[in-house]
Amino acid sequence: MKQTALAIAIAGITGTAFAAPSAQDRVYTADQNSNTVSVINPATNTLLGQIRLGNERPDVLSPLYKGEINVHGMGFSPDHKTLIVVSNGSNSVTFIDTATNTVKGKTYIGRSPHEGFFTADGKEVWVVVRGEDYISVIDPKTFKETRRIETAPGPGMVQFLPDGKLAFAVSSFTPEVDVIDVKKHKIVKRIPVVSPFSPFLQFTPDYKEMWMTHKDVGKVTRIDTKTLEVKGVIDTGFITNHLSFAKVGGQTYAYVTIGGENLVKVYTTGDAPKLIASIPTGALPHGIWTSDDSSRVYVGLENGDAVEVIDTAVNKVTAHIAIGQAPQALVFLSHAVPHGDGTQNLVARTNGESINVTLKPVNGEAKGFVVSRNLGVVDALEVSLFKLKPMTNYSVYVSGQDAPVARFRTNPKGMANGTAIGPLRNVAATLSSEQVGASRIVVMEGDAPADPAQAVLVSANAA
Repeated sequence: MKQTALAIAIAGITGTAFAAPSAQDRVYTADQNSNTVSVINPATNTLLGQIRLGNERPDVLSPLYKGEINVHGMGFSPDHKTLIVVSNGSNSVTFIDTATNTVKGKTYIGRSPHEGFFTADGKEVWVVVRGEDYISVIDPKTFKETRRIETAPGPGMVQFLPDGKLAFAVSSFTPEVDVIDVKKHKIVKRIPVVSPFSPFLQFTPDYKEMWMTHKDVGKVTRIDTKTLEVKGVIDTGFITNHLSFAKVGGQTYAYVTIGGENLVKVYTTGDAPKLIASIPTGALPHGIWTSDDSSRVYVGLENGDAVEVIDTAVNKVTAHIAIGQAPQALVFLSHAVPHGDGTQNLVARTNGESINVTLKPVNGEAKGFVVSRNLGVVDALEVSLFKLKPMTNYSVYVSGQDAPVARFRTNPKGMANGTAIGPLRNVAATLSSEQVGASRIVVMEGDAPADPAQAVLVSANAA
């Protein structure tokens, strides 16, 4: 098959376009809770260490704190020498030298940036400012913002066609895709799509289509990059996060992380895509990227604090790598470290393993899950609730405590998410699957006391 411009560019760097993962390649994850970048050697599937950009949450609230908060998004330069890391809590873009793991620059931009990427020629970095309505354009040499490109409210991600002419920006608040003339820095077309919440996009290997995820409605939209029209919509599943492509046996397949089902679903990419495999993973698969040779797909587990490796020849998970807390974006970079072992300036992983609990409805269609993480002197219990009554208060009880550990109010779509922070170690210990007993987590409507029989949700292993 004819090589794409991107493949040719990679060939110029590495000497081979589709080499198997090597010790000079890297997998990086953006770890939102520990505020680290985890660095993995894909040749051995081992964690080499972490780049620490800030303190673990909640140790980020001091008025004198200067570290990053919510390390979340990632992008990289065409030569793979620079990794950019977007922190949406501290509104920053950090530029990291991939050979030495050192921070070489930092740019602070607008409210709640999400993802960023270099232009095809490497001369600019475009970062979507999701909390506002523009793309911040940054000079990667001076680390200064040079201009802003107005978009629909809530831009979620931007990527570029390899000829450098057009960029595609999806939105997390507006049901449209903005197509942008890169040279003019102006929108040339707005494409309506099925829902307002898209966090991620990726091009097919031949760049003929752009695929985007819709996290809110569990779908993927395909857009023809020549006609700039929607080509189709695929029903994928609850909490559709990111996607990647792999070429296996002469065919191109899409690998889609379905966070609410703990699956990576594999689809054909022809005119009528078909689901051909559902690969079980750990808790809440989120970020995903494919190795250059398509032999491996790397999946970040947001609630599992790990990366899992899928062998595309058999579509099974073959490795599990413990990393930082709550990984979001994930990228694979070939030849990121040209010489040596590339472990300079890395620190050891300090966080322990998370505990995950699925919530099941007592009646109705409600869904939910809970993850407990130790944060040193305190613990965090992160609760996610779905398909409840809109704009309604709910109380969360743990281990038969008289008082709720948290209270939430759902949004207009019946969803709620939040974190209870405190001395919850005894609570977390009772969540272990090795313990057998009564209901461990109970979600009640309003301020009603805990009662598993009257609850809307209970832990899946409740008595």
